[in-house]
Amino acid sequence: MDTQLKKGFLELLVLAALKYEDSYGYKIIQDLSQVVDIAESTMYPILKRLVQQKLVRTYNTEFNSRIRKYYSITETGAKRLNESQNEFRQLKKIYDYILR
Repeated sequence: MDTQLKKGFLELLVLAALKYEDSYGYKIIQDLSQVVDIAESTMYPILKRLVQQKLVRTYNTEFNSRIRKYYSITETGAKRLNESQNEFRQLKKIYDYILR
């Protein structure tokens, strides 16, 4: 897949991963590995950007005597994801036509 095209999808993939439950960086990587190959060096800048854009927020929780940073989608992030899903539905029609 084209690198620029993939880059545009990654933020939306992270938002989709957080849509139903909060998660932490490594688990998000594991969850997304079913769909796309993504490294930690790529994931954490994406998470940082999403936090800066207020699409995701963070909080810390203790786990096995260590502090783990969790990410949760904000209302703004959920709205962005929903708008993108509508755009993807339209794009899917185009892809389906091309691939028929």
